[in-house]
Amino acid sequence: MDVLAIILEALLGLIFLMAGATKIFGVKMQVDSFKSLRLPQWFRVVTGLVQYVGVAGIIIGFWEPSWAAWAGIWLGFTMLCAVAAHIRVRHTFAMTFPAVILMLLAIVIALMHSSELVNFPG
Repeated sequence: MDVLAIILEALLGLIFLMAGATKIFGVKMQVDSFKSLRLPQWFRVVTGLVQYVGVAGIIIGFWEPSWAAWAGIWLGFTMLCAVAAHIRVRHTFAMTFPAVILMLLAIVIALMHSSELVNFPG
């Protein structure tokens, strides 16, 4: 496996592991964020669990690249929804930017392993 892919997947996996934990455990910043997005708090927990599914896919993807490809799509779509939620409530670009970056990084992972998509589940 390409070293760049491993580094990017590990980085993204750690970011989403932490982000999912803050949502699931109700860290004040996430509670406030979901309030500002006008989303219910139960959806915060669901979002954290969705992120954990993506992390699991990335971890399995270290051995089965098709999982990393699908995890990239899964997390990319999740972050596309986050970007849409920010736009819906007219958040500033500065508030939306982290979601955009995470979406793009997830898409890069999916593209790096795109030839493996047909081999799922490996």
